[in-house]
Amino acid sequence: MRPPADTLLGSTLEGRYRIDAPIARGGMSAVYVGADLRLGRAVAIKVMDARYSGDPSFLRRFEFEARAVAGLKHPGLVAVYDQGIDDGVAFLVMELVEGGSLRELLRERGPMPPHAVTAVADPVLGGLGTAHAAGLVHRDVKPENVLISDDGEVKVADFGLVRAVAEAGVTSASVILGTAAYLSPEQVESGEADARSDVYSTGVMIFELLTGRTPFHGDTPLALAYQRLSYDVPAPGDVVAGVPEEFDELVLRATERNPADRYADGFAMQRALLDAADDLNLPPFTVPAPRRSAERETMARMRAAHPAGADAASPHPTRVQSQPEPMGSEPPPPPVPQDDLVVGTRRPRVVDDATRSADRPGDNALRAVLWIALVLLLAVAIGAVAWWAGATYLS
Repeated sequence: MRPPADTLLGSTLEGRYRIDAPIARGGMSAVYVGADLRLGRAVAIKVMDARYSGDPSFLRRFEFEARAVAGLKHPGLVAVYDQGIDDGVAFLVMELVEGGSLRELLRERGPMPPHAVTAVADPVLGGLGTAHAAGLVHRDVKPENVLISDDGEVKVADFGLVRAVAEAGVTSASVILGTAAYLSPEQVESGEADARSDVYSTGVMIFELLTGRTPFHGDTPLALAYQRLSYDVPAPGDVVAGVPEEFDELVLRATERNPADRYADGFAMQRALLDAADDLNLPPFTVPAPRRSAERETMARMRAAHPAGADAASPHPTRVQSQPEPMGSEPPPPPVPQDDLVVGTRRPRVVDDATRSADRPGDNALRAVLWIALVLLLAVAIGAVAWWAGATYLS
């Protein structure tokens, strides 16, 4: 049975934002590639589930959080451009990060060494710290909400949506306010959260980046969430050999069950991370975007469906990146480079004689001149031989 058609595709919100193609869909919202028709740029448009659009409490909080996040300026945060409600559709317009999510990168390449973890966590913590200083809390830090661009930028997305949903009158067993694997103990116990709750979730995420798994497991999301009320997050080095002690200490402090024992906010944890990196003399690193991502697939489908109008739908289509640095010892094989897209990596072209002549029209004339010169040289040589033979015979 076919899924119902998405009635939003091709529509324009508030006469300005055209919805072109879906990127991702979750319990609370769907994300689309779109176009800002007024400014002529590609954007990401997050459309909230219809259950929330009619709830006044949600709409008030949604607008408040969107305005607050739009005022934040940090390279580690996905920029929020606009928000609105059009005919019952609540939406958020954001920067389109061309690349993919940290979750997709983890699926491709597995656990990361400490220098790659630092390159991811540094901008994440900087972005969180900027929000914390403004009195905002993310409440849902996880790899799905960390985006990586083709230029190696790392950005946190989806600030404020969990709080807006939490204040809505809508209840649903299918909606988990904050992914269970990353929730802090206080979020599980009372639903309250502050900057230290984001610190806890970031500590769990760093644990996963180092080990390839989350620290707790359960048969249900509820059972998984409640484990953190009774158990501490283990040191990553207890799960994977070779993790530096400095990173064990970072994770253990960030994930203390008592919020008072954690880093106070994102900036405090960022300083501890960078101190550890300095102590270990870790090299700088550019985080590679995932090669296969929902965003890439969406852009590829758009270009295939509208080859002539792809630029109109997306002024900055997803780029093909050159081979990234490996994060671990065995990175997957690099994609085949494309001559006109990958800088500095050109494969030789195999061209037959006919193609070579067609590529360079002057070759035929040059070849004719060479043949004439060769014939003249042979004639001169034959004449000289004949002259020498005749002279010898007469003598």
